Amino acid sequence: MRLRPHPKGRQVDSSALAEVQALLGDEPRRPDLLIEFLHRIQDHYNHISDRHLVALAHELRLTTAEVYEVATFYSHFDVVKEGETAPAALTVRVCESIACELAGAKELLTSLKAKLGNSLRVIPAPCVGRCAGAPVAVVGTNPIEEATTEKVEVAVLEDATTAIPTRFPGYEEYRAAGGYETLLAVHEGTISVDDAIAAVEVAGLRGLGGAGFPTARKWGFVRAEPGPRYAVLNADEGEPGTFKDRYCLETDPHRVIEGFLIAAKVVGADEAYIYLRDEYAGVRAAIEEELDALRADPPCPLPTIHLRRGAGAYICGEETALIESIEGKRGEPRLKPPFPAQVGLFGQPTLVHNVETVYWLRSILEDGGAERFADSGRRGHKGHRYFSISGRVQRPGVYLAPNGVTARELIEEFAGGMLPGHEFYGYLPGGASGGILPERLADLPLDFGSLDEYGCFIGSAAIVVLSNHDSARAAAANLMHFFASESCGKCTPCRAGTMRSANILENARWDLPLLDDLGRAMADASICGLGQAAPNPVRCVVEYFPHELEVE
Repeated sequence: MRLRPHPKGRQVDSSALAEVQALLGDEPRRPDLLIEFLHRIQDHYNHISDRHLVALAHELRLTTAEVYEVATFYSHFDVVKEGETAPAALTVRVCESIACELAGAKELLTSLKAKLGNSLRVIPAPCVGRCAGAPVAVVGTNPIEEATTEKVEVAVLEDATTAIPTRFPGYEEYRAAGGYETLLAVHEGTISVDDAIAAVEVAGLRGLGGAGFPTARKWGFVRAEPGPRYAVLNADEGEPGTFKDRYCLETDPHRVIEGFLIAAKVVGADEAYIYLRDEYAGVRAAIEEELDALRADPPCPLPTIHLRRGAGAYICGEETALIESIEGKRGEPRLKPPFPAQVGLFGQPTLVHNVETVYWLRSILEDGGAERFADSGRRGHKGHRYFSISGRVQRPGVYLAPNGVTARELIEEFAGGMLPGHEFYGYLPGGASGGILPERLADLPLDFGSLDEYGCFIGSAAIVVLSNHDSARAAAANLMHFFASESCGKCTPCRAGTMRSANILENARWDLPLLDDLGRAMADASICGLGQAAPNPVRCVVEYFPHELEVE
């Protein structure tokens, strides 16, 4: 008797396939759209069942394993296996990052779990980019700043799944005020490409996402490579304490878009991708609307512009992990070299810029703008930038300040001083990655390179202020927990080192020799900045706050 062969693996459920096909509509079935399609399923069903996952794999001609490993990599996708219970219809995420922890996030999370945990899913979450309103809870896609149990309960009863709308100059208003004239001048050659590069070099503009690489040099590297070329806008702002990119996008999105399109034109990019973190749902809705208005009445020929949605992975703020995510893959960093300027998105030369970097391009390229920008710094430093200030200050928020400003000046001149009853104790000069410095070093100029000798860096200019009510070792423990949770797992030193370090920091007495060994391994052997910078807060506590480690 001959045995009839039967296919191996799980078979496609016909009803699930029909449901997935309906959600995808006429969209091309390309693998790089995998994350976008996962979002459609998650948004529609509030989770991703294994039957839909198998159907999506079939539709994209990918293996089920490929789709599963991507879906389970990102924290905003809830993959539900057969027999498992789907999550509650509404999720409440309580930010547990450093600014929110200082403001009482742990107590808020405990209270919400006690009151709402039986009917809703209440979970901790990493920084949601609203540190000025700490503590923050996100109900569905609706962020509730200065959240209390009562505020969250009201949001649950109201329409909590609708993103908060943003307020800003729309396309017509922006054009009426001279918007896109600079892009038009670059397109028509009134401002030549060489003049644009020279102006940016005179201004001293650097990448303002954290790395600080000179913008003009990056343009030159990408232009030197054969096409086709791509341009990518990194709007995946996830560094704890950082919310200045959200401010730029919410208050003047077309200035960001115009700057991005100028950069794309200078390097000769045929297509432009905006990668926006998923936590910024209100921004996403607004940007989609404004891009439609721009495409309907463009000031000049435009490259093809794509808006891609992150899915809850801090690591995707790293440029190569972001590129992997745009390609529909797990957000794992690539080995460098080659750098994105040579081999980037889809294997082609790619320009990657931060939101705030392109935000300043229009003003720099306007008549005399490069010199004005360069001269706006303090203490011999070039330029200015937005600083995100949070923690124990009276007026947390985003402030435009000159490069070379000090933390003490930011607190006293911009943020209204310390909260009543709080004395300045220490500060994070560059978010979670930049280290922790004591009050006695609060008069150092803040700019790229100025903190190197102290083992710290300014990065994304996220200043989190600690007071005498706080401890640096508790802050370091919070930050290491964040790094352990957000490590992509690709590098063993980072994956194991952050987790082991986080466990040690929970003890009353720290094993300093072991922490030092772990820190050295992470810094030396991790391929991206997450693992390389993760030891910084611990090293700073040991060096600048040794009295906190004295345990009787």
